Amino acid sequence: MGGESGRGSWRGVRKVVCGVAAGGAVVGGVAAGPRAGWAAAASLVVAVGATLVTVGWWPRTRPRLSATAGAVALVSVLGTLLTGDAGEESPIGLLMLVEFAAVMALVFVVARFAPAPQGAPLVVLLSVSGSTVILRVGTYDTFLEACGQCAFMGFGVIVAAVVGGYLRALDVRRLSSVREARRSQRLELARDLHDFVAHDISGIVVLAQAAQLVGADQPERVMPLLQQIEAAGQQALGSMDRTVRMLSDSAGAEGDESEDRPRAYGLEDITDVVERFRSSGRADVGLELELTAEAIARIPREVASTAHRMVVEALTNVRRHARTAATVRVRVALEPSDGRGNGAEGHALAVSVINGAEAISSGSGGLLGEDGRRGGQGLLGLTERIEALGGTFSAGPDARGGWRTAAVLPLGDAGSTRR
Repeated sequence: MGGESGRGSWRGVRKVVCGVAAGGAVVGGVAAGPRAGWAAAASLVVAVGATLVTVGWWPRTRPRLSATAGAVALVSVLGTLLTGDAGEESPIGLLMLVEFAAVMALVFVVARFAPAPQGAPLVVLLSVSGSTVILRVGTYDTFLEACGQCAFMGFGVIVAAVVGGYLRALDVRRLSSVREARRSQRLELARDLHDFVAHDISGIVVLAQAAQLVGADQPERVMPLLQQIEAAGQQALGSMDRTVRMLSDSAGAEGDESEDRPRAYGLEDITDVVERFRSSGRADVGLELELTAEAIARIPREVASTAHRMVVEALTNVRRHARTAATVRVRVALEPSDGRGNGAEGHALAVSVINGAEAISSGSGGLLGEDGRRGGQGLLGLTERIEALGGTFSAGPDARGGWRTAAVLPLGDAGSTRR
């Protein structure tokens, strides 16, 4: 609110100052008209007044910018053509300089803000009108001298056009960066929802299929399955809410560590992910989390979050593509990267998820993922994230007939801590 009030006050002051200055230009033109010539005085009033109104009432005058610039260029050229010899004591030289400054300012505004198809010819017209105002003084004897003086004045107009064009290019680059940042945010949100919510939704589908199988012959088992479905649905809703809140909070201060702010998932959350996966299936699921609490605390947050995400994505793919696998093994451990170091120093974080060959009969009801949907987007995003951290990622058949998904994530500086 304070910023909007400040900007409103500045706009009000700008309008007042430009309005008073435009009125002063009219008064000055009327006073100088008898001695400098009414053509030069009128040209001055139009150029200065139009520029001040454009600047003072921007952006309200922006739709009329092209017409304003064209009118100023035309009037300035006519003023140069119609100005006669007003005498040695004429203030025409001062009027010429003031009008030249106004034309330069308008060139800058057009070069920066006018649409390109209209701005380019307007800059040329304004440049011609601005560079020729010196002809009103009549300080040349030959045609070449006149051309040299016009070229000298034109240099200032060119500088104004270049500065305006450069700032316009910066604006375009900034807007392009903003669009790219928004696109990246949308992709990140989509990946988060895919990684976390798809895991819970796949569990719901598995439990629903199991309920259909046992509903007729073992109705007493339906109620526990429905309770698990409800819990998985609440987990999915919580994941969506958490992801959206984290994206919203990312726009705040980086140092904000309030209790209400959701933290990113980490290594300590992998146990809960594995437990929920175990409860929704029939496979023998094992977890080897070979890190002490102290070592977990030293893992950088981005590395820990990526490791958690990899486990979630791998277990989701097991549900979708290897639902009848007999065993699933999840391992998270520190591996020496240079053969030295204690705790997290000199180590990399190794994460792997291996499912065994399919051995459990699936019965009826179909397999998750047989509806023609294609996966793979989660693995692509995961690969990009791991490689951005300087790690390696692999996914392929295991020697025992199953599937192995693995990543090695470097821990960075030896003294890095969680943020």
